[in-house]
Amino acid sequence: MEISAAEWTVAGRRVSAAAGSVVGSRYRENYDVLHLDPDRPLAVVADGMGDGPGSRAAGRTAVGTFVRGSALTPYPGGLRSAIAEVQRDVRAAGRGLPGLTGCTLTAFVADPADGSAWLAQLGDSRAYRLRDGLLELLTVDHTVAWLGLLNGWYPADSRQAHADRYRLTRYAGHPGEPEADLLNVSLRPGDVLLLCTDGIADQVAFHRIGEVLTAAPAAAAESLLADTLPVGADNATAVVMRVS
Repeated sequence: MEISAAEWTVAGRRVSAAAGSVVGSRYRENYDVLHLDPDRPLAVVADGMGDGPGSRAAGRTAVGTFVRGSALTPYPGGLRSAIAEVQRDVRAAGRGLPGLTGCTLTAFVADPADGSAWLAQLGDSRAYRLRDGLLELLTVDHTVAWLGLLNGWYPADSRQAHADRYRLTRYAGHPGEPEADLLNVSLRPGDVLLLCTDGIADQVAFHRIGEVLTAAPAAAAESLLADTLPVGADNATAVVMRVS
């Protein structure tokens, strides 16, 4: 298991980050894509849909396009333009490929103007924040299951809820080219942020995530990934960022 690291300065605050990814046992390859930028406060995770060439192309294309486009300011306009370009590029990459070309995209980028951070969300990868001992899920899953559970259509442990977990309402490569959710958050000393694919969210219990995030970023990322290996059903990717 290889853990990469980066450190950034955002409006006088230090942000230490660590990230890694594991294949798991469901697929022979890793269809998650991870970018932890060494030079600027930027982290992106994507999770390809399925295990075909479209899945591989979608993740790589979405992350590459977002990394290039996320430098456009001012925010949030620059991020909306970057996501629109992601949608166009992923759809173009899928032309001629068999099966679905699509992926999730969850990204963190700090705003140099005010030192806050923006989260961009498409799909069911996630962003969590641990602040003052409270772990919160900051993003919304763009799935039919999220709508069903929120609106009481069926119990959380029902067969339909499980099936709808894989029915995404928004993703990169969607024919409707939906916009991403954009969320602006402050960066307070002591905050810990986690970006992860559903290989973490589905395989590591919520309270366990909160416990692990109290460790240093590299140790936390390694522990989260290690926790998925006994189950190991899916690719798993984590980015842990601590503000000090």
